[in-house]
Amino acid sequence: MRTSGLYRDFKRVLKTKAIIRLLFLGSIIAWLVLVFSDITVLYSEIRQLPPGVPKWLPSLMLDLFIVCLFYYYRYRIEKDESLSFTDLLWKVFATGLIATVVSLVFRLGEFLLGTTKLASDPLFKDFIYQINLALFLSFLLSAYTSWKRLILYQKSKWLIRTWMVFELCLFLTLLYDSFQLSFSTTANTIVIIIIALLVIVLSANMRWVAYLNFKQKWTSLLLLLLSFFYLGYFLFTVNSTSAFINAADPSFQDFSSHIFNVCLLCFVMVYSIFSFLVILFNLPTSSVFEQKLEEVINFQRISQSIQTEQNEESVYNILLESSVSAVFADAAWLEIESASNGDKFFTYKITEQESQQIRNHLKQNNVKGALDQSSDKTKNLSKHLASLRGARFRSLIAFPIVVKGETIGTLALLKELPEGFNKEMMRIVSAFANQAGISIENFRLMEQAFQTERYKEELKIAKTVQKSLLPTKLENDPDFEISAFAQSADEVGGDYYDTLRINENQVALIIADVSGKGTTAAFHMSQMKGIFHSLAQQELEPKEFMERANRALAFCLERGSFISATYFVVDTKTKTIRYSRAGHCPVLYYKASENKTQYLKDRGTALGMVRTRDYCRLVENNEVQYAPGDVMVLYTDGITEAKNTKGEEFDYDRLEGALREVSGKSSQEIEKHIIQRLYEFSGSTLINDDYTSMTIKFR
Repeated sequence: MRTSGLYRDFKRVLKTKAIIRLLFLGSIIAWLVLVFSDITVLYSEIRQLPPGVPKWLPSLMLDLFIVCLFYYYRYRIEKDESLSFTDLLWKVFATGLIATVVSLVFRLGEFLLGTTKLASDPLFKDFIYQINLALFLSFLLSAYTSWKRLILYQKSKWLIRTWMVFELCLFLTLLYDSFQLSFSTTANTIVIIIIALLVIVLSANMRWVAYLNFKQKWTSLLLLLLSFFYLGYFLFTVNSTSAFINAADPSFQDFSSHIFNVCLLCFVMVYSIFSFLVILFNLPTSSVFEQKLEEVINFQRISQSIQTEQNEESVYNILLESSVSAVFADAAWLEIESASNGDKFFTYKITEQESQQIRNHLKQNNVKGALDQSSDKTKNLSKHLASLRGARFRSLIAFPIVVKGETIGTLALLKELPEGFNKEMMRIVSAFANQAGISIENFRLMEQAFQTERYKEELKIAKTVQKSLLPTKLENDPDFEISAFAQSADEVGGDYYDTLRINENQVALIIADVSGKGTTAAFHMSQMKGIFHSLAQQELEPKEFMERANRALAFCLERGSFISATYFVVDTKTKTIRYSRAGHCPVLYYKASENKTQYLKDRGTALGMVRTRDYCRLVENNEVQYAPGDVMVLYTDGITEAKNTKGEEFDYDRLEGALREVSGKSSQEIEKHIIQRLYEFSGSTLINDDYTSMTIKFR
């Protein structure tokens, strides 16, 4: 699609260039025929011979020359949308320059001929006349096309229609000259008045002048002055040559007096004069307009700095540069105080020593809140500099930089002249300072948003890591089946469960709850996993497992952190469960033979609570004999402490009741039923603590 579009554009460019060449060639041929036929007619009249060509042929060739040249410039200038206002004036200037140089070359030739017979020959003069007329018309048509582009800038329907009427009138005058029609004096006067009014109305369209800067306006004035010179030169040259020929042959046809040529000349002249005067009268306001435009640009730079700049310092630099430029300050400094990022100091054409001298002077003169964060208003401090000896600055204004209602810094602008700042300047810089505060606030909010997003991404990664820490497949045995459930309150939780086969007859189980939440809890959870897998394989008694785990965690856990856990060894050979409880929730056990449930509330202290060898006296070995149909439910405190809308806890009784309702079913069904009862009780799937349970059903 894009290649085909480029190909079409390329073909269009080639086609336009071919048309321009054909029109240029056509204008040359028409002019050559014009010269030949006009000289032939003039020669016949001087010699009183029958003309060898029709007398109307020169007029027709002149019209054809004008039409070809008109469309030549239309394709070269009017269709070229890349040309700026000054480019159009340069086009007119260049055309006039070339035409004038060519004309001067022929005038030099006439001068060199002196008083020779050829120099006074009417036929030679007619040839020179036709050259100058062609050059003059070429310049006029170039200016006409350029003026059209300028007039129709920001065009409207009314303006386009007016221009079309004007062009139609010019075309009619061209036909009038060609066919040598004669109308009444009244009709001629009406046509001339209409064309004159159209010229004046169209010449009043000068909107393009407002978009020129000071330098471009001076350039335009110079180019227009040169255009006036070209017009005057060609008027003098063409008229003087035609007068000489007319003296030799009163029947000489003076094409320069044709109505079309006169109307074209008047239009170019009037619009040139209007343009010159409007630009000249706009010169005094150029600097003000450019200053206002620069203020808008600087304001946009500060506003858009959050999208384009990488840090706050860039905003501060833009503020300093914009403020200095807006009020033409001789020096400035910007002081930013920040507890988190440290103080920052930016200067412009002033040293820190000079700025410190001024600040100390203000403090000594008890100028309260002048240049510190306690000031929240713009202040003109110029009067306080009068008493500062040796200071090169006599004007000072200070602007607070406010972010979220808090003044974070001060912008100070200085001038060497007294009373160098007015209210308008203070208003402009105050607007810059306020916008800078907003941009900095937005920048900080965006930074916080980026940090939040980065934190969320890190949590997602941590959650993925945490899931990898929990077993994807639990150990099963002909004597029992195990099911587990885990749901975190945050992105990352601190609950841990796992199983590990020790030998052919023994399987180790563990459930643990790390204090706290989030990534720290997940980190300690990974430590617990490593301890479990390394110690369980050593076939230790549960109590010894807890002792060694406590010693290992003493070097890992920070003060105030701990891990509650219960460690089990299920021995299928002796049908026993040996376990040790370290401050974890009591085990819920269902005895099938007696059809009753109980909590195994054994003594034990959480890992990491006591980090000495005395810990061995705080845990103990326990043993339970299991039988087919028995059920053991391991859980964390998030389940029993879950609350409903009334603030009531799920507690141990409801957990026990839920187990009794489905004690005869499989471990997976029991687990599913308990979690369902939990959600029904809380009335929501949104939880405040981690939910973790592991159900063992013996067979």
